[in-house]
Amino acid sequence: MVDHGPRTGNRVALTFDADMTDGMLSNLRAGRVTSYANLRILDLLEREQVPATFFLTGKWVQRYPEITRRIADNPRFELANHTYGHAAFTDDCYDLPRLPVGDLTDDVAKTFEVIEPYGGRQTRYFRFPGLCHDAAALDALAPLGVTVVDGDVISGDPFATAWKPLVGAVLDHLRPGSIVIMHVTEANAAMTDEALPHILAGLRERGLAPATLSEVLAGA
Repeated sequence: MVDHGPRTGNRVALTFDADMTDGMLSNLRAGRVTSYANLRILDLLEREQVPATFFLTGKWVQRYPEITRRIADNPRFELANHTYGHAAFTDDCYDLPRLPVGDLTDDVAKTFEVIEPYGGRQTRYFRFPGLCHDAAALDALAPLGVTVVDGDVISGDPFATAWKPLVGAVLDHLRPGSIVIMHVTEANAAMTDEALPHILAGLRERGLAPATLSEVLAGA
């Protein structure tokens, strides 16, 4: 399990979670939410040629196959695993429904199977929903050969109501080797695209360069 890369050099990993629960799918079907895919983030990353790693849930991939293809086709982007339906792997995890312990391994394996056909820069990185995990959850993943990735810079974007606090939450804690956690789920992380240009500018001012997770961890 890793929280950050080596504290040398100038690289930091920008990672974006793509959550999708049954409740989120219900919101889309009922028209309560327009989208859980923030294309403005992708537009910016592509325009400025910024590398990033996307932790995808299987249900998000199935809901947005064309956007997944867009991510996979970009050589600067990596794909990683964020479970199939963003269920909790422990009790008391942000009110997420709990996945039975006996289902944990199959859930993560199924997500790799959903992502695999898209090709691109696929990894064996995995992130728990809400970063919630315990010994039983880690044991369940052992047969899959994954690297569990948390992060040391948590933007808090799912709870943000303005973009400026997100910028501070990221830039105030950045160090070489940092792993930044953000979200690409527009409706429940509505300020991320507004904060991102300022975060990228702050990186440049600090002499730090965004990189994929693989690049940041390569020296570990």
